[in-house]
Amino acid sequence: MSDTVKPDRPDEALVLEYDFDAPPAKVWRAVTIPALRERWLPDCDLAGAEPESTIAGEEVRYRLRDSKPPFRESHVIFRIEPNEDGGTRFRIIQQACDQRTRLPQPANSNCCLMRAAA
Repeated sequence: MSDTVKPDRPDEALVLEYDFDAPPAKVWRAVTIPALRERWLPDCDLAGAEPESTIAGEEVRYRLRDSKPPFRESHVIFRIEPNEDGGTRFRIIQQACDQRTRLPQPANSNCCLMRAAA
């Protein structure tokens, strides 16, 4: 298992990579069969329970939605491939859907977001 790769900028993807002893077909079932996926990625965290796109056996993409305002959305992509040891290399890639979903950056220099006068 590798360490978390933290993005340098907020618009970059967050990538996590793991190696499992399980074969790719078993990992694929865990990320695509709703009853299995629900155990670790619940429907309430998804913008829609159905995948946005799928490349059978290799990649599946879901859209996530924050449960609290401002309800930002992001894509999470699961990539699956065989590793050198006969198991599975599993990559999780998460990135904001678009520029509007990112948190606003503060205009002042003390890193506190200020409200505009009403």
